[in-house]
Amino acid sequence: MAGIKQTVQAAAPLRALRQPILLDELFQSSRISGVTRGQGAWTRAELALGKRAPGIGRRDFRYQCNSRGDYEAATMQPFPQDRHSVILWRGIGMRLLTRISLLVIFLGFSVAVFALQRNRYQDRYNGYDGDPNEKAEFSWSRLHYSGNNSGFSFGGFRRGGSWSTDYPKADRQFLMALKRLTRINAKSTEQVVDLTTDDIFNFPFVYAVQVQSWAFTDEEAKRMREYLLKGGFLMVDDFHGVADWESFMRGMRMVFPDRQIEDLQDKDEIFHVLYDLGERFQVPGEQYVSTGRTYEKDGVIAEWRGIRDDRGRVIVAICHNMHLGDAWEWADSPEYPERFASMAFQIGLDYIMYGMTH
Repeated sequence: MAGIKQTVQAAAPLRALRQPILLDELFQSSRISGVTRGQGAWTRAELALGKRAPGIGRRDFRYQCNSRGDYEAATMQPFPQDRHSVILWRGIGMRLLTRISLLVIFLGFSVAVFALQRNRYQDRYNGYDGDPNEKAEFSWSRLHYSGNNSGFSFGGFRRGGSWSTDYPKADRQFLMALKRLTRINAKSTEQVVDLTTDDIFNFPFVYAVQVQSWAFTDEEAKRMREYLLKGGFLMVDDFHGVADWESFMRGMRMVFPDRQIEDLQDKDEIFHVLYDLGERFQVPGEQYVSTGRTYEKDGVIAEWRGIRDDRGRVIVAICHNMHLGDAWEWADSPEYPERFASMAFQIGLDYIMYGMTH
């Protein structure tokens, strides 16, 4: 066969490739850039693992490749004298085998990742978990909500959904700051709560993140409304831009269909309970370290907003276009700027002190 370029140009798109193609002809070198990007009709050809790096040797390819759908899969098979060939197969049986193989690989990879996450979180926090049954006057709670990505429970941690972003490290490090910088007798560990039971009423403060993803049933929205009007406090964080705001409001309107959201002013008491924060600035996520960018998506300007009850008390503190939880989580990283972490801690502490005293 006279080389892959000539073959591809003569076969549109792969129907004429009836015979095995030697890898030497397919690659023409140890690089794959000329194949994965294709020439002529073979623009969709992909060699598994191949397009990760253009310098991978030809012996690293052992799995299937797809090509537009005319031929569903290709397999790598041993060739005499330590050579390999690509055999194009067609038919339902091969498609089924390919999909089953991919599913097995995905499940195996997922189990491995879950195990690593479990070990990482357990090892990282066993040193200062504290007594989960300790009695304290304040317990930090994080809202577990249903939605597009509500997650699962694994290895003692409820993980995987948007609600669990930065969890549990952000929570633990914030609680360390709370115990060190205030006289609040707080538990050392966080509590995950949801709105399917009345358990949320045991906690005066609840923290929720990525709230563009949340969704409530009518019963859950009613329970959240009752919780807030009976003295609870909700802080929402880490959602960015116009689209996230609209998604957040769909859930918030179920909770409070008739209450106005207002911009909190610098003179509002919530910013002066423990720290005077009349002047604030946008707190970025960890992406700032690598990009120098303080915003995410189109959320260029930080917005400090709130919802009040009939007595004027702020019951929902809205941190839009900022990522305080990331600042708490990365506060111990020398690469993350101290001024952002300090502002994030001070905001959170002011909000808790306000919620506990109003």
